[in-house]
Amino acid sequence: MIKLSSIVIAMSIALTGAVHAEITPSDKAIKLAHDTILIDTHIDVPYRIHAKWADVTKATDGGDFDYPRAVKGGLNAPFMSIYIPAHLEFEGKGKSFQLANQLIDGMEAIAQRAPDKFAIASSTSDIEAQFKQGKMSIAMGMENGSPIEGDLNNLQHFFDRGVRYITLAHSQSNHISDSSYDIRRKWKGLSPFGKELIKEMNNIGMLIDVSHISDDAFYQVMELSNTPVIASHSSLRKYTPGFERNMNDDMLLALKKNGGVIQINFGSSFVTAKAGTWGKQLKSKKEAVKKDGTKLSKDFDAMYRAKNPYPFASLEQVLDHIDHVVKLIGIEHVGIGSDYDGVGDSLPIGLKDVSSYPNLVQGLMDRGYSDSDIKKILSGNTLRVWKQAEQYAKSH
Repeated sequence: MIKLSSIVIAMSIALTGAVHAEITPSDKAIKLAHDTILIDTHIDVPYRIHAKWADVTKATDGGDFDYPRAVKGGLNAPFMSIYIPAHLEFEGKGKSFQLANQLIDGMEAIAQRAPDKFAIASSTSDIEAQFKQGKMSIAMGMENGSPIEGDLNNLQHFFDRGVRYITLAHSQSNHISDSSYDIRRKWKGLSPFGKELIKEMNNIGMLIDVSHISDDAFYQVMELSNTPVIASHSSLRKYTPGFERNMNDDMLLALKKNGGVIQINFGSSFVTAKAGTWGKQLKSKKEAVKKDGTKLSKDFDAMYRAKNPYPFASLEQVLDHIDHVVKLIGIEHVGIGSDYDGVGDSLPIGLKDVSSYPNLVQGLMDRGYSDSDIKKILSGNTLRVWKQAEQYAKSH
């Protein structure tokens, strides 16, 4: 069970003027988390251990994921993110393709090194069978379609290697799609190849992930896709005005019409405007220092943070995002995409690592969600869209 330290509570009071009570999930919440297939559609372990190797089959000192903590939290079906940085030197030069294969190799190595604990999952039937066997499924999604490199043969290659969704772009526009972060709207949505890619992804059963792409690209995907899409790690613009990376209400309504699912991102800057503003202020301060010709200290961020404490979001605010999706478009369209190991030290109070899912379950219970509805959020909705993609591919 997760308990907040008195220090964290004190910081929370200082920042928000409110007390966030210690979070102690009930036995029922813990049991529900453990007895249900629990899918988190976005965890950045592959790139984390590529940059600095750690044996996540055992307890680790750093990071947000390892096997013991995942077991404690009830996580049994993480989508590991095959994350490719949006560097221009990667695009179209073979480096993306190489890195993606190396990261997949890393996930296969985990399953091979600890076959009693992990197994690769490339289908919904794998997820369900391995859950019954007591094994943790490793599913994979590719974050940034850069490794496709304009070749549909590469799409099939990565599907054959187990990738089951592709986030079309990341923080820069690529050869497939414009990015929500990139002011250069090269394609005004999807590229001609991107539009072709959508159809082929449908045909082979690859889920389309609309996280990160521009609004124009999102609506073009909605027009083109014959299967439900996912937003594997996005939250809501309602609570972060002006942050295009998140989804607005009109997009949610379009997602409902498509039959898709938004998996809520836990990162504080995705959850609250205050955290996003803090990040912009830090960036502005850095730019000002550089403009003066001063070299940034390697400890600059830590020193800034010490003087300007980071405004962590709370579990309750994450639940607000889930509530809004449910009220606007229904319980069938929301899931979990934490972004663990991908958002640094910005995770909400009460959701600090993969041992924390029972806290989320308890919060949902406290807000009146039924067991069946909680199961839809934990995995049912994601399994539904994945199965629909599989079924469409069989008929094409």
